[in-house]
Amino acid sequence: MKRRDFINWVGLGALATSLPVAIAACQSDDATTPADEPAADVPEVDAAPRADGFGAIGTVAELDAAGSLASKSFQGQQVVVIRDPADAATVLALNSFCTHQGCTVEWESDTALLACPCHGSKFATDGAVTEGPATEALGAFEAKIEDDLVLVKVA
Repeated sequence: MKRRDFINWVGLGALATSLPVAIAACQSDDATTPADEPAADVPEVDAAPRADGFGAIGTVAELDAAGSLASKSFQGQQVVVIRDPADAATVLALNSFCTHQGCTVEWESDTALLACPCHGSKFATDGAVTEGPATEALGAFEAKIEDDLVLVKVA
């Protein structure tokens, strides 16, 4: 077999194997499934600040499912939101930017502390340092629950 014939067969094989993908991509997606439609009772999460300065970081259901809500770019800040271990009806929002060297702290529900995975610093739910090498507390933000949304005010 000549090289040209071989390359033609390989090209034809590649075309034939990509044909089902091309056909699927050309089909219209008029039929919607229940999974495609948003649930009527789930509020829209909009991080943009409202007139009162609060923006939504997530839903209460997401907070309860994950134990925390976090964003590295919520209105220009790194934010983590948790439920207050002393009062489950209250939410706490802290800057998740570790004051030691800038790693992102993570909520550890088993110890009720925010921990830095880089150098081991630990912070209480009010942002105070409980274990170094960090020496400065995490900044706090105003947070609340309203209409099944977790709202944070960073400014």
